[in-house]
Amino acid sequence: MKYLLLLIAIIAEIIATSSLKASEGFTRPWPSVLVVVFYGIAFYCLSLTLKSIPLGIAYAIWSGVGIVLVSVIGLILFKQKLDLPAVIGISLIVIGVVVINVFSKSSTH
Repeated sequence: MKYLLLLIAIIAEIIATSSLKASEGFTRPWPSVLVVVFYGIAFYCLSLTLKSIPLGIAYAIWSGVGIVLVSVIGLILFKQKLDLPAVIGISLIVIGVVVINVFSKSSTH
């Protein structure tokens, strides 16, 4: 259940962040509403995961997966290109999240 809540938090954060871009500085009403609603959902679900997953681990997973998926959405929906250093940096984030989940005793499975 704790990882399901974390997944919901990640998905909500991705929707909120993508809507933030689409809101064009909060000048478009519907994307702006989505930002507020989905960030609320994201933080609520993230707060529930913190009852059973350590803060640093939950945040590393939440932000790391979010960075990767928002980058992919930016590439696909907003036609934003990533250069080689950005791809390398994002790859290192993915590697860090994998290392935490596979090798860390701090991560509760």
